[in-house]
Amino acid sequence: MSQARTSSSGGMETSYGYRDVGKGEKQPLVDEVFHGVAKRYDLMNDLMSAGMHRLWKDAMVAALNPGRRGDYKVLDVAGGTGDIAFRIIEASRRKAHATVLDINGSMLAVGRERAEKRGLLACLDFVEANAEDLPFEDGRFDAYTIAFGIRNVPDIPRALSEARRVLKRGGRFLCLEFSEVEAPVLDRIYDAWSFNAIPRIGEMVTGSADAYRYLVESIRKFPSQRDFAAMIEKAGFGRVRWTDYSGGIVALHSGWKL
Repeated sequence: MSQARTSSSGGMETSYGYRDVGKGEKQPLVDEVFHGVAKRYDLMNDLMSAGMHRLWKDAMVAALNPGRRGDYKVLDVAGGTGDIAFRIIEASRRKAHATVLDINGSMLAVGRERAEKRGLLACLDFVEANAEDLPFEDGRFDAYTIAFGIRNVPDIPRALSEARRVLKRGGRFLCLEFSEVEAPVLDRIYDAWSFNAIPRIGEMVTGSADAYRYLVESIRKFPSQRDFAAMIEKAGFGRVRWTDYSGGIVALHSGWKL
């Protein structure tokens, strides 16, 4: 059991939080977590981040600046509840089309229900599939987004390769993910909140402290901003950069298929 961050050379594929698991064992464990928390997932995001996740997601969509033409297509991966896809559709004045892909059917069911209530179903597709093996032809999408999901994918390099494959030439990759806080005071406050408060809140709201203990640990295992940027570059993306939000609690990574 290691609490050290993984690096650009890998390690997340056998890391279930701080537990070391065999290859092929992580995905079923992650699936179980999200099946259990799907109905309260968005509420927990509000409670865990004091509502800040909404601002981070707004910033991501603003950085994407989705096209306002009818043929603009975006793939939102690990986006089952629709938070990012809905924002993209609204930012495009309901001109863009978003495909929401998630490996977890429970999360997608929540997303479909929310989309129907918002009158957005005509602008959306919901697809249950694995980020490591996307069921789409090469060069289909103008943009690929993933928010707070890449760290739950066992084989991140394969998922990044798949992201590049399905993008059109000139397509945009955007990944919003919890990252490494380096500020000496903020990092201690953040650790205290994460390890003490979040699992307790998770138990009260969803009945599962273990699920949120895993999520906190998975954040600490995820590569640093610099190491993840190196992984994106290795997958073949160009003009890779990142922007830290809230002192590095979250980072937005960007790349282009050139």
